[in-house]
Amino acid sequence: MKKALVKTDFHFPKQKNVYHGKVRDVYNINDELLVMVATDRISAFDVILPEGIPYKGQMLNQIAAKFLDATADICPNWKLATPDPMVTAGIRCEGYPVEMIVRGYLCGSAWRTYKSGIREICGVKIPDGMKENEKFPTPIITPTTKAAQGLHDEDISKEEILKQGLVSEADYAVLEKYTTELFQRGTEIAASRGLILVDTKYEFGHRDGKIYLIDEIHTPDSSRYFYQEGYEERFRKGEPQKQLSKEFVREWLMENGFQGKAGQKVPTMTPEIVEAISNRYIELFEHITGETFVKADTDQLLSRIEKNVTQYLLQK
Repeated sequence: MKKALVKTDFHFPKQKNVYHGKVRDVYNINDELLVMVATDRISAFDVILPEGIPYKGQMLNQIAAKFLDATADICPNWKLATPDPMVTAGIRCEGYPVEMIVRGYLCGSAWRTYKSGIREICGVKIPDGMKENEKFPTPIITPTTKAAQGLHDEDISKEEILKQGLVSEADYAVLEKYTTELFQRGTEIAASRGLILVDTKYEFGHRDGKIYLIDEIHTPDSSRYFYQEGYEERFRKGEPQKQLSKEFVREWLMENGFQGKAGQKVPTMTPEIVEAISNRYIELFEHITGETFVKADTDQLLSRIEKNVTQYLLQK
């Protein structure tokens, strides 16, 4: 099995600090650039699992880079370059403290809320009589707060965002416009691959008075996809949809008695399990992009990344 990158501690030219997220390590270069390393860590139920998944970081980084390029005509984004298969470098922005979640179908947490009898999500009214995995007449935007590390994001309405002054009214109008148009483009690209983009999240930031799309976009970690083929029949019969997301990891954990609750232990991730997850991510990559995944050399991961990023920064 190939090596997985689970920890980084680089010291790049003009580096000021580093933020270690659940999956990404983000290096601040002189308050001007960010170097985002997509590691092979994997999280589920807000827990980082004990084993890394070879090639996962490369896949997520390359999917996000591809979709950032494919949507750059809709809105500016932070990406400047991908100096390494696992790294994106770009403009350092001040992030808005909200995430823009957009849903084309009633499923996941929205369905659980709806099933409990609630007919309004994040200030958006949902009609009676809908079924699980049913398509909304128009996609809905259900924002969440962008929580500090270790805390959960919370649902919030547009009205509350404006009332609390988290985002100005003028900026929020732009975020809504970008979110709607990005989701439409993502839906069209997914359809060309025989997929349905069910829901996703976008993060935005600003710099020098300009709003940018930041972070990842349309990856299986930030989005949910259904297969188009068989969707209508499964929906009609009330059967679960065939999904293209990391839901399969959560399902494996639940089958083995883990849901991230206190006292629960992560099941043993054998080499066979790790390889199976890695292969599934490759399948996701190829379905979403329509391209064959080319594995980068993993023998000297840390030194490869350090060399490629340093070379890029010295040319800036």
